[in-house]
Amino acid sequence: MKTLFIGAGSMAHALLNGAIDAQVLEKEDVYITNRSNQQRLTELIAHFGVNGISGRFPSNEGFDVVILAMKPKDFHEAAPVIKNFLSPGTLIISVLAGITITHIGETLAFNGAIARAMPNTSAALGKSATAVTYNEFLSERQKEWTLKFFCSVGLSVEVPEKQMDLITAVSGSGPAYIYYVAEQLEKAAVDLGLQKELAKALITQTIAGASKMLEESGLEVGILRKNVTSPGGTTEAGLSVLEDYAVSEAFSKCVDSAKNRSEEMGKELIMNQMK
Repeated sequence: MKTLFIGAGSMAHALLNGAIDAQVLEKEDVYITNRSNQQRLTELIAHFGVNGISGRFPSNEGFDVVILAMKPKDFHEAAPVIKNFLSPGTLIISVLAGITITHIGETLAFNGAIARAMPNTSAALGKSATAVTYNEFLSERQKEWTLKFFCSVGLSVEVPEKQMDLITAVSGSGPAYIYYVAEQLEKAAVDLGLQKELAKALITQTIAGASKMLEESGLEVGILRKNVTSPGGTTEAGLSVLEDYAVSEAFSKCVDSAKNRSEEMGKELIMNQMK
């Protein structure tokens, strides 16, 4: 599949790394272009041994796949350039938060196959949780290839587009919530007397172990929590404080706020285009 990445940031790097390692993409079929940071573009080309391009690509040598991996705020400015790389049979894959499939199609004047995906930063380690949605123009082969592409950097699941803002709030932003919990656990441990390095090592392994249990035990998360919580024990004492401080409600509001912001971002991008 002749594939063009538009954007050379960390997500493009992660997707390239996973797809090339998994042989979903062949180096000679991969092209990258980037508008502003030429040094970053040069680094990716050298690191992966792929092709860099600038300007208009010959229409008779169009791309099978064009991946939109720039910052969402740069999409509209880049649209006239993106159009140069499209042909009727191109599959567009967008990893731009908040921008709907309909808006992508309208902005690019493109009436063809568009997929929208929301990976997270753990893609850099092949551990992303990626939701994917499509319009009606994708063939079964294109759908299968898209899921395979994102499986190269972790878990990939197909969802209806109406759930994408919520998924952005849950798994797109989710790593930051976990890092926040780790940060607060580390701070509490240090404040109460542990050395910082020891606290970090213990917390990191604890989270890794808990993640593995979630993944492999087959048990519901509530059961796993109860299995650690002996009546009258230390865990129950700690959890009771979290309940007193309404941490459960805080997480609910956290996800809801992130979902609402994802929706707002999409609307803001459309309004800015109309100005």
